Amino acid sequence: MGRSMGYRPARYPQGAPVLKPRDRHLLRRFSYGLTPTLTRQVKRAGGGSDWFEQQLDPRRVPDKQGDKSGWWPSLDRGPQEIWERSRDGVEGGWEVMGDYQRAVLMRRIHSRRQVLEVMTELWENHFNVPVNADLVYTWRRNYGDVLRRHALGSFSQLLQAAVTHPAMLLYLDAAVSTKDHPNENLGRELLELHTVGVGHYDEDDVKNSSRILTGWSVDRFRSFAARYNAEDHWTGSVQVLGFTDPNAGSDGRALTLRYLDYLAHQPATAQRVARKLAVKFVTDDPPQQLVDELASVYLAGDTQIKPVLRALVRHPAFRSAEGQKVRDPGEDVAASYRALRVRFAAPPAGSAGDPYGANAVLWQSTTLGTAPFAWPRPDGQPLDNASWATPSRLTSSMTMHWSLAGGWWPKEGVHYRGPRAWMPRRRIRFDKLVDHMCRQLLGQTSTAALLQACCQACDVGPRDVITYQHPVVRWRFHWLIGTLLDSPEHLTR
Repeated sequence: MGRSMGYRPARYPQGAPVLKPRDRHLLRRFSYGLTPTLTRQVKRAGGGSDWFEQQLDPRRVPDKQGDKSGWWPSLDRGPQEIWERSRDGVEGGWEVMGDYQRAVLMRRIHSRRQVLEVMTELWENHFNVPVNADLVYTWRRNYGDVLRRHALGSFSQLLQAAVTHPAMLLYLDAAVSTKDHPNENLGRELLELHTVGVGHYDEDDVKNSSRILTGWSVDRFRSFAARYNAEDHWTGSVQVLGFTDPNAGSDGRALTLRYLDYLAHQPATAQRVARKLAVKFVTDDPPQQLVDELASVYLAGDTQIKPVLRALVRHPAFRSAEGQKVRDPGEDVAASYRALRVRFAAPPAGSAGDPYGANAVLWQSTTLGTAPFAWPRPDGQPLDNASWATPSRLTSSMTMHWSLAGGWWPKEGVHYRGPRAWMPRRRIRFDKLVDHMCRQLLGQTSTAALLQACCQACDVGPRDVITYQHPVVRWRFHWLIGTLLDSPEHLTR
């Protein structure tokens, strides 16, 4: 780093505008990557805080191009049709789930409702239903849509929607739980992972939690319709923590909702939700004071999520945590495509395994470490840096960045900007070109370290003049792009 002191970055004043550091930090945490277009949207909104407030009401944000799920027709099929097609060998459930993962990545890349997408991912991981779990493919796309609708509402309603959803019932075996044989999987994970956490309940609580949830069912291997079987509901007095109910009736749906609302309002749940938000958006080891303040806002606001997010971004701990979070594989894929402004075409029908760009994004994410919602356990994929800051992850990211920088793979159904399209003028000094590219790809101005890295990668000096005929433009431009995508400024958020 000391050698970079000799590299004084120049400025290209005609380049893309950049945000103030505070606003840039907010955007990096609550979007899938800065772009010049997003920067202009923030400036038009009046700054990062005003943009963030608009994002908390997604209805205020037009997003006609954000949803590409129509590119994969089976995502619009009903549970029974998806099941029958899989049963009959027409299209496997795993193929439909692959398309769901691709559609999710496309939405992260293209949606203008970036805060909604970030929060939807957070909750889909908190209430994790792996896309490759048995039979969940019949309902998994709908599950994601339901969680998206509640992602910025109240945690109580989100909890009720997630726990009673057919995808969750199928995954954690509540769909086959009966009064004679209550299955404890969902009842336990509800307490351990979704709400109060380990240490706040005992085995009697797990048993009664599972009894409360009996009756919720799915018509497996036939229509796959969601239903409530009152004859399967366990009746009798139940107690979980401080929640008690005579549970005398055979229809336990209202009881379930009261019970879930009770759990959502528990101080231990408030702490768990607050800490998860702090780890996701602030730092791996957030100060307890921050967690306590967020938990207090959560309880005072009747579990509403928006007030907690507002309190989080105003907190000094958030403002001082710039550059402390590593992008996970899905975030890296989305941010890289956003930075390069790659244009996608709809893939042909039945082309899930081909190199079409909209399909290939899934394989790229998998190569980096994991694909969206493929984490095999109910706890959801990790939020900490250590899980994603490994040598193998870094080399995989560098390989992907290199392929995208050169426009080499994916090759079909995508359009990359060529070197001349990136050049702001026909002749430009290299240090100013680096500043221009930093603004374009990273949303910030050049630094001494970035300039030195780019000079070394492209084998030029800072004041060398670059033209259309220069080797940098003719065959080294991908070295410049790849260097910036491999930088800590891109690999962190």
